Amino acid sequence: MKKIILLSLVFFSLLAGGCKKALDVNSTRVVNEVNYWNTLEDARAGIMGVYGLTRAALADNNGHWIYGDVRMGNFDSPIRQDLKAIIKNDLNASYPVIKELSNWRRFYAIVNAANIFLERIPEVKANDARYTQNNMDVDIAQVRFLRAYAYFYMVRIWGDVPFLTTSRDGSFENVGRTNKDAILEFVQAEMLASALVLPYRYSVNDIQQPGLYYNEYDSRWNGALIRKLTAYGMLANVAAWQGKYTDVIKYSNIVLTDYPKASMNYTSTTFLTQRNGFFYDKRNEHLLAFGFVWGHQDASFSGNMESLALAEPVVNKSIPDVFVPKDSILTIFKETNDGRFNIDTTGVTHSQAYFTNFLGRYPVFSKIKVMQDGSTDPTFRIYSSSIVVSRLEDITLLRAEAYAALGENTNAINDLNTVRRLRYNVDNKGQLNESASTFIAYDAARNGAPVDAIFLERQKEFMGEGMHFYDQVRYHKIKGTNATFLNLINTGGIYWPISRDLIAQNPLLTQNSYWK
Repeated sequence: MKKIILLSLVFFSLLAGGCKKALDVNSTRVVNEVNYWNTLEDARAGIMGVYGLTRAALADNNGHWIYGDVRMGNFDSPIRQDLKAIIKNDLNASYPVIKELSNWRRFYAIVNAANIFLERIPEVKANDARYTQNNMDVDIAQVRFLRAYAYFYMVRIWGDVPFLTTSRDGSFENVGRTNKDAILEFVQAEMLASALVLPYRYSVNDIQQPGLYYNEYDSRWNGALIRKLTAYGMLANVAAWQGKYTDVIKYSNIVLTDYPKASMNYTSTTFLTQRNGFFYDKRNEHLLAFGFVWGHQDASFSGNMESLALAEPVVNKSIPDVFVPKDSILTIFKETNDGRFNIDTTGVTHSQAYFTNFLGRYPVFSKIKVMQDGSTDPTFRIYSSSIVVSRLEDITLLRAEAYAALGENTNAINDLNTVRRLRYNVDNKGQLNESASTFIAYDAARNGAPVDAIFLERQKEFMGEGMHFYDQVRYHKIKGTNATFLNLINTGGIYWPISRDLIAQNPLLTQNSYWK
């Protein structure tokens, strides 16, 4: 299996280079495709390649967290000037990381690999009787979703982007940018089409995927592949970004009704923050995630939150690249019954699930701390946490957000309390007590307006999961009271500048107006 993945990644990385003008990747066609797209094994290698490129795009330069958590977010940086610039939204600063993250080439590698797969996969069906119609249909649905997800990711970062749905067989010309709203309509249509075909789970005789998927048992695929509820969950995310809150409710209702069919559940605070808990390995609770699985020898020194946030005493690193300042922690985690972090009036911390060494100079954000296979040895700075894009708590709070935006506050509070029930369960001694039958429910006098409480809950719940910047954009659109942030939205300052290298290669590209 590992050989198949590695070969696939090499193959598709090279194929992605065939689109220099349109995708701004160095052109090459060195791979001989004559003997490819013939067998079941070719199909498996092909689809695993698209997954691998997606994971690589998110992990490269720790982009998923820098885009979503570091930029104008909760974190500060002690010494890294490049991260300080990103925190301040100074994205024209001349640092290699900013230059690399301004370049979309790794996302178009996904798009091109997906386009090639969709064009060539019928050849496998024609050439290998083992490759069934159902197998092909499910594979196509996954790849269509991954291509749509790549576009959704890019639109949130750059706004208008070039739009390509064919590989053009290696013959490319320069193309300009397509309106982001049109691309999002395509994304929504593709994800919905995929949802109708995908199973709830693989290799468990789901009606939409009978038998063993690629002759592997369910334990190989649980939480690793795009499933029906993955598609509906991301449809809710896309609709929220568009401000289509009626659609958010529609799609999130499907997830929150059907999640038992996918063997999913909500996550306790203890399991969320354990070394070998929620972020370790691949799990059904990962609605959408891309794993660095220790058992598959996928662990990495970078491309994870740990490489940015961990330091002594958790690992042998004197200063973290990023940390949450103490004042921010105390402002965000003000409720003394919060199991993720709470501190009493005497300055004693009772729950440190999210932070270690709070009284030190730099509190260490240690919510995610998957070293090797869950090791506690601080000398092991190789990490195997999954990049978790969405989970049930995300969809629940998205639906709460939608209800609040539409003025249905009772429903919004009910969903908010579903998550609070998981987190606000510290006893009168300050200890986490997840078996307690009571919890501290939302209270307007204490927690403010529902929409404010919901977004504060998202800020706490998904800290370090690459969501906060996008949450801020949606929050300020709903509230409409922060003139500075609204100006950022209206002038395109929420997007990243486009790499100058891309603009130099393609004269049809224009820079985002805010960054000219």
